[in-house]
Amino acid sequence: MKTTLPRQSEIERKWVLIDADGQPLGRMAVRIANLLRGRGKPIFTPHLDTGDFVVVINAEKVKLTGRKEEQKIYQRFTGYRGGLREVNAAFMRERHPERIIELAVKGMLPGNKLSRQIIKRLKIHVGNEHPHEAQAPEAIG
Repeated sequence: MKTTLPRQSEIERKWVLIDADGQPLGRMAVRIANLLRGRGKPIFTPHLDTGDFVVVINAEKVKLTGRKEEQKIYQRFTGYRGGLREVNAAFMRERHPERIIELAVKGMLPGNKLSRQIIKRLKIHVGNEHPHEAQAPEAIG
């Protein structure tokens, strides 16, 4: 048996719609990361980009279990001395609810150039509306 690699012309990308309302953050992020990488496809190859586009709606309604709303800390560095900024998940949900999902998914992708290319196919929207109706995304429960 010979191993065959998929060509760019053979890769078919679907559009998938996920409603984040009431879903646990970690479990949903795993599903999104697998869809973005194309893990469920028979042509999956770890070093090739074979994944789908993923549209997430209702990002502000994602569920954080336990006391993560107050205890989970997001850190970023401004680049200046003493510039470490820390905010908790409640503040992040209030200001930038889409970043909670984006950071969770980004942490579940491999840390290489391919994952930086893959994360561009993730579209996260606050609320029920999204501008990707023309692509007719397939809703996944």
